Amino acid sequence: MQRVVTPEILDSPACPPREIEKSLRDLCRINRWFGGVATTRKMIERVAFTTGKKHFSLLEVAAGLGEVPRAAAEQLARNRITLDITDLDRSPSHLHRSHRALVADALALPFRDNSFDLISSSLFAHHLEPDQLRRFVNEALRVARCAVLINDLVRHPLHLALVYAGFPLMRSYVSRLDGVASVRRAYEPQEMRHILSDGAQPARQIELSQHYLFRMAVTVWKASVL
Repeated sequence: MQRVVTPEILDSPACPPREIEKSLRDLCRINRWFGGVATTRKMIERVAFTTGKKHFSLLEVAAGLGEVPRAAAEQLARNRITLDITDLDRSPSHLHRSHRALVADALALPFRDNSFDLISSSLFAHHLEPDQLRRFVNEALRVARCAVLINDLVRHPLHLALVYAGFPLMRSYVSRLDGVASVRRAYEPQEMRHILSDGAQPARQIELSQHYLFRMAVTVWKASVL
């Protein structure tokens, strides 16, 4: 299945505010029901096991309402793993007003080196072209102390069919159109590994796995951790 880049409506400043809210709520439900939260939780559990740490400061990039890390934190608390979460998004209308959050560009993070234990993103990587994706990971690694966590979709014909089948679950037309666009522009695992490994000096330690309903988990470790 060839990768096709189509702009997503939610990214547009012309997206109506009511549809922004409805689409973001759709994303919250999709992440809870179809593997998004579980994928992030498993990556954090892996970092906790590797480092022996039980508490992490986490910057969620392209956070939207910040549902994924907070829902993951609820589950992680059962294992006494805690998160101190900060949201970042370039669109102020996407951020949850009651959360600690800021408006900024993911490709130029406004933080000093090693400011957070973890830099995390969910359903963001497929919005980036390969050069942008490498730039984002380089910037995230600069700000991270432990690892960069990428939670994204896997491009696959069956995944696309499942999105069409799921239209009745989506309350916003934006979610339906953007869902199709997201799968078509998502990366396959081998593409993701190649992009993040290409030209990286020194060689990066990258862990990549696939999860429930065509989710991809990518952990890029900070060299000083391993």
